[in-house]
Amino acid sequence: MGRVFVAGSINMDVVATADRHPKVGETVAGRQVLYFPGGKGANQAVAASRLGARTTLIGRLGKDSFGAELKVFLRSQGIDLGYLQETTAAHTGTAIITVAEADNTIVVIPGANALVDADDVSVVPLLDGDVAVSQFEIPLPAIAAFFQRARAAGAATLLNPAPAQSMPGELLALVDILVLNETELGFLAGTELSDGDEAARIIEVTRRLQARPDQTICVTLGRRGVLALAGREEISVPGRAVQAVDTTGAGDCFVGALAARLADGTALRDALTFANAAASISVQRMGAGPSMPTAKEVAAVL
Repeated sequence: MGRVFVAGSINMDVVATADRHPKVGETVAGRQVLYFPGGKGANQAVAASRLGARTTLIGRLGKDSFGAELKVFLRSQGIDLGYLQETTAAHTGTAIITVAEADNTIVVIPGANALVDADDVSVVPLLDGDVAVSQFEIPLPAIAAFFQRARAAGAATLLNPAPAQSMPGELLALVDILVLNETELGFLAGTELSDGDEAARIIEVTRRLQARPDQTICVTLGRRGVLALAGREEISVPGRAVQAVDTTGAGDCFVGALAARLADGTALRDALTFANAAASISVQRMGAGPSMPTAKEVAAVL
């Protein structure tokens, strides 16, 4: 069984709930303010660890109260923090989230996450069969160095290019498995996509984005499920009808669950089905990191 190594962001999520989102320049009354461990890297690591994978998180925290609290939480999730660094040069990453009508808006202040560099990933003991995971909340050069090291070791590379930004072709070519939603797919492919686009249209755009003939691209479609292009094979996983409470972290849950299954040697189609079920559980709970399900919970809905 392989391990999951996540190089990524660690944030404290400050969540305000309200009946509706304010318009520009408007103030609305909120219901409550909540504090949750978050950051895409931390969320994905928590998801993988709760689902049974041996998981290591590589990243940076500030030496402040949020950093200390996050470290305690992450350790309690069984995550290896041996490659986590604390710095006085920046505050711990913070996300300001508004949740209303089961949807969210997010402002992320990177803080210490912006200081993650190639040296942070240079000593990570990746091996054949491991899965190296990252996302776009740490600098791209650090991700490239991480994936170069992973591929040299025979580990699989899994990238979640969110929040969406342009990336060099050299980085995309290092990715074995790309996981993104249709908005991110449209951005990276330089084309317009909408919620109403049919599967054939999404697959056609996905095929244009592939950097290598053997590359896998998974497109998460929320309630509509998942579409994937694995080399030339098309895979479709139907959506699951649930009552969403908070969609924050759902994509991260999917990524962490997929990495955990792939590290365990599960076939891609089965891993996608498992990850889709895990994400459907996470949206029924408040918060990002704390909403991640256990393997037992996912098995129960499958």
